[in-house]
Amino acid sequence: MAIDPVSFEIIRHRLFRVVEEAVTTLKNVSGSPTTNEGHDLMVSLYTADGGLLMGGVGFLHHLSSASEACKAIIRRFGSKVCAGDVYLLNDPYTAALHTSDVYLVAPIHYRDELVAWSACFVHVNDIGAMNPGGFCPEARDIFTEGFSSPGIRIVHRGEVCEDVLDTLLNMVRSPEMVGLDLRSMIACNHVAAERMVALLDRYGAQTLSEVGGTLIEQSEQSLRRRLSELPDGCWNARQYMDVEGVPVVIRLAMTKTGDSLVFDFTGSSPQLDRGVNCTKWASWGGLLAPLYPTLCHDITWNEGVLRPVSMIAPEGTVVNCIRPAPVSIATTAAVQAVNNASLMCISKMLAASPQYANESTAVWHGSHLCLYLFSRNSRGEAVIGSTTETFGGSGGARWGRDGMDIGGEIPNPIARMANVETNEGMFPIRYLFRRRMTDSGGAGEFRGGTGGEYAIVPHGSADGTLGFVVSGKGVDFPMGHGLGGGYPGAPGRYVIARGGGAEERAPQSEGAITGAHEVVSWGVYTLQHQDVLYVRWNGAGGIGDPMRRDAVAVEHDVREGVVSAAAAQAIYGVALKAEGCVDEEATRAWRGVRGPRGGTSGVLLARTCRACGYNERANHGATGFEVQERNMRELGPVYTTGPETLLRELLCPACGAQVDAQVARKGDGILIDRVVEQGGEK
Repeated sequence: MAIDPVSFEIIRHRLFRVVEEAVTTLKNVSGSPTTNEGHDLMVSLYTADGGLLMGGVGFLHHLSSASEACKAIIRRFGSKVCAGDVYLLNDPYTAALHTSDVYLVAPIHYRDELVAWSACFVHVNDIGAMNPGGFCPEARDIFTEGFSSPGIRIVHRGEVCEDVLDTLLNMVRSPEMVGLDLRSMIACNHVAAERMVALLDRYGAQTLSEVGGTLIEQSEQSLRRRLSELPDGCWNARQYMDVEGVPVVIRLAMTKTGDSLVFDFTGSSPQLDRGVNCTKWASWGGLLAPLYPTLCHDITWNEGVLRPVSMIAPEGTVVNCIRPAPVSIATTAAVQAVNNASLMCISKMLAASPQYANESTAVWHGSHLCLYLFSRNSRGEAVIGSTTETFGGSGGARWGRDGMDIGGEIPNPIARMANVETNEGMFPIRYLFRRRMTDSGGAGEFRGGTGGEYAIVPHGSADGTLGFVVSGKGVDFPMGHGLGGGYPGAPGRYVIARGGGAEERAPQSEGAITGAHEVVSWGVYTLQHQDVLYVRWNGAGGIGDPMRRDAVAVEHDVREGVVSAAAAQAIYGVALKAEGCVDEEATRAWRGVRGPRGGTSGVLLARTCRACGYNERANHGATGFEVQERNMRELGPVYTTGPETLLRELLCPACGAQVDAQVARKGDGILIDRVVEQGGEK
């Protein structure tokens, strides 16, 4: 039957409203700040066979993984699926990203017929793993990373299976909070089913099925049409994760041909005996997450946008590990690196098109703060969780626009962090400070957004101590890469200052914190009463040559405290007078020599300079772009990177403009992309 356009649009909007109401229910019932403050959640609708029907907000890499969870339940339970059931799944080798991300999926029946599924997830407060909270730097296999299920019924015909629920809660450190997490998801699925049944009462199952099929077809056609408008080519990205001082590499080559995309992770590091690995389904969701808001920002997120995309991820690598490899840190490690690499390749493709260049963006929040606190509050109750600064993020620069300071992240459009008072009310801590981090945003013609920094001390715990689990990456290597000559954002940093909180006046910077400083990035630690934990999270990448940034914009950044006067001159080539305004004559002189750019040089072919249009091919390859290499630490004090972390800057031989700035490890080659235009490659 044909559906009139007005009814079609009404049903489409009603489907989205079903998801929105379910999200609101989830947040209102949950007591976890990770869920209701940080928005570490996802809710979506799926077709009767488990395909994505209406993708919701939250962490977008779960849209496809929850689809696989629905399909896994269908395969496992088949005809035993009943109306009113809810199923729990959190096995990473079946569908989930890691054991802490618990999926609850529920069938939606109408007049005894299975017509759809709803699915949601939250990062539960604890999962019974060997380390509190679920991130397990000490785990060497999945068996010590908490309970995991490939699918279990937790609600049967509308009645909670209390024996199953009690068994799960018996295995965790904070059963009250985990119980709230699970019941909030049950309520979420209940609301989704109620709203869907009301929609079916109004329009009927056949009409809804036809609308769903048409939406999926439209999304596929829209994405294929957009891809056809973009140039063919192959774009490359490389991400490093430092794991206990050992660099792990994720390599990605994205090939676009006609109206399809292939993401190839060949060459990535082998899987580790540390929980930074991710499974195939996690990588699949990770590469799709940036695709939704970039290439599909005006397209309904459903099964249709998955069809033009395929993935190659060799088994046994860090992006497609084999059981029983540990994966508890996957979401903030390999999955995050896959997010970043995918975004870089997509943005490079967009930047190669005059029509879509302004849609490209540098990497946003390159590395999550993988930090979990655990203690007992003044009442002796177990407290476990994250203070959610990790969701504050940092916004990548755009062509023509600076990134947002502490601006969230691409894979989660609704991420946010809790305010200081909320965190101090939830955890036995006191903040010494929390603010934007000067010089942390990647320099560029358009600056990357800053990350932030904070310091806390134990306060009000039962025994005066505070434990924390840290499994940081992006410490030795920055992960918020720039684009088109823009620099990467500064890396993260974790420091324990023993006795640093004993001062009468609270210190207001890392340098002002007294005591013995210990830089940490991996393991389980305890703070005593007067110890300080200092944390910095990474900035986002910049776009374009920093020397081309408007000098007045740099002056404004210095006045705002997001760029130091030293960086203004050394990186941006902008000299300031004593009163803080631009010294135009000194700036022209400084930019005329393009600042101190020491290091080794080489030649690279087949690049184009956006500043003057110089192209290798047009000049018969006679003169290559100059490649200058230096240690990343030379960018400034906040670039506390490892000794083998290099910045490779590619300069135009015709005008001297910087056309690329790559993060590299000593000995690794230069990334070379290939773009095909009418008449040949460039």
